[in-house]
Amino acid sequence: MSEPITQSFDFATRAVRAGTERSQFNEHSEALFLTSSFVFDSCAQAAARFSGAEPGNVYSRFTNPTVTMFEQRLASLEGAEDCLATASGMAAIMATCLATLRAGDHVVCAANVFGATIQLFSNLLSRFDIAVSYVDATDANAWRAASTPRTRLLYCETPSNPLMEIVDLRAFGNFGREIGALSVVDNCFCTPALQRPFEFGVDVVIHSATKYLDGQGRVLGGAVLGTKAFIREQLLPVLRSSGPSLSAFNAWVLLKGLETLEIRMRAQGTSAQVLAKWLEQRPEVARVYFPGLESHPQAALARSQQSHGGAVVAFEVKADPSSQRSRAWKIIDSVRTMSITANLGDTRSTITHPATTTHGRLSHADRSRAGITDALIRIAVGLESVEDLKRDLAQALAAH
Repeated sequence: MSEPITQSFDFATRAVRAGTERSQFNEHSEALFLTSSFVFDSCAQAAARFSGAEPGNVYSRFTNPTVTMFEQRLASLEGAEDCLATASGMAAIMATCLATLRAGDHVVCAANVFGATIQLFSNLLSRFDIAVSYVDATDANAWRAASTPRTRLLYCETPSNPLMEIVDLRAFGNFGREIGALSVVDNCFCTPALQRPFEFGVDVVIHSATKYLDGQGRVLGGAVLGTKAFIREQLLPVLRSSGPSLSAFNAWVLLKGLETLEIRMRAQGTSAQVLAKWLEQRPEVARVYFPGLESHPQAALARSQQSHGGAVVAFEVKADPSSQRSRAWKIIDSVRTMSITANLGDTRSTITHPATTTHGRLSHADRSRAGITDALIRIAVGLESVEDLKRDLAQALAAH
């Protein structure tokens, strides 16, 4: 039995109830189906299920009731026709590439994206004769100049990790349609609680569900959302055959995370706004990167696409070039209310040094192109008291 929750219901209601399917036991919380396979009534039914002629579960690598509930709920929140869950955010990106690209194709990617994404595009796709060009994501002319007749995929994050650059989503989607390329947006930092890229005409949304969708640093997961035709006809065959599957247990945890998504994003975003403004006033800080600040060069664009600035704040400390890394490390090592980890989206605030963690495997040239300096520190604000976070950062910034 399913709950009759449609798009006419508000976001908060859909975050709690959309996609729920109850078994014959009529459980209230979503059931956890820990099974690898499913039993058929007859050989004819098994054949029909395997061929796709009859809907139903076949094998948990690509059909599982708990995973399906997560997919349907997230699709409802993003306003997507369909969704497929994956084992991680990187698996979601790779599956999208496998579903879209072939040898000789070309990708245009924003330069300022997650380091592992650049590794995937530059080091793995290149093995299969797929070329990648990196561009300033904020410059519409750069996207056009980099495209070729073989461009099949446009990829960006907005806000970007970690410099909070904003991509004009409407222009991005329009350009993709103009050149016949798939426009793909990583919506990890905002989630559908703060931004819904499909409303601006993009083709595909990617999530690392590991981050804010879970919200408590418990499990890995990913998701790809788009039209039913893309998800079922192009992406599902890739997922079915290559197997980057989301486990039922992780899907169950993520379902629980979605229930509190809006509440967490608003609370953490409010604290991030306060912290960003405070950091701007600190004499030890050279620059703060946060879309909710009026000093952000794309503040107006961010307001037009996002309902809030989000919960991630990055800043550069003042230091001579030769001492930037040691200065940043000293500050990070001195905090006590934040965890030194590269993950984000947790209820516990995290702090990291991007140049030596998330972007540490990139070449110096690639880091420079992305604007990642040794003076940069990234904070993902959690649910602690923002006053405690400020006091802790104050003593860390004052440390020598």
